[in-house]
Amino acid sequence: MSQHDDKVFIKHFSSIIAALVVFTVAIALLALYIHGQLAPGENPSHDARIQERIKPISSVYAGEEGRAAIAEAQAAAAASRPAAFDGSLDGEMLYNQVCAACHASGAAGAPRLEAADWTERLTKGQEALAANAISGVGLMPAKGGRSDLSDEQIEASVAYMLGQVQQ
Repeated sequence: MSQHDDKVFIKHFSSIIAALVVFTVAIALLALYIHGQLAPGENPSHDARIQERIKPISSVYAGEEGRAAIAEAQAAAAASRPAAFDGSLDGEMLYNQVCAACHASGAAGAPRLEAADWTERLTKGQEALAANAISGVGLMPAKGGRSDLSDEQIEASVAYMLGQVQQ
């Protein structure tokens, strides 16, 4: 091939490349124009996902509103939690299943079911002893470490224990 043929080839090749570039730009501009003419569609799931992502993860309540919100949350949590021992109020069974672990042996200073261990405590009254058992006292955790027990179940087990001590 001669140099002249090479120059002709380069000239034609360059013309074709330039034409393709012009064609590409024209197609891109046409696509932008057509896209600009279309109305954006509504997408409810897209909006719902956005709202889900930007919603607050918690709230701060103060005063009466806060106390009401806390009470509502506690009631919902208590309702969703299954009752321990099917909600039984059998004080002896509750003592044997929960309380005896410490009170039978006197572990961690727990008073055993002997009158001598309860002399001071009996002067406080059953309500105060039940309140201590519910909220915890000394090394005893609240509700004997069984948060799934109801206050009534704790009161029943305290009544049983006091009945055993006072015999």
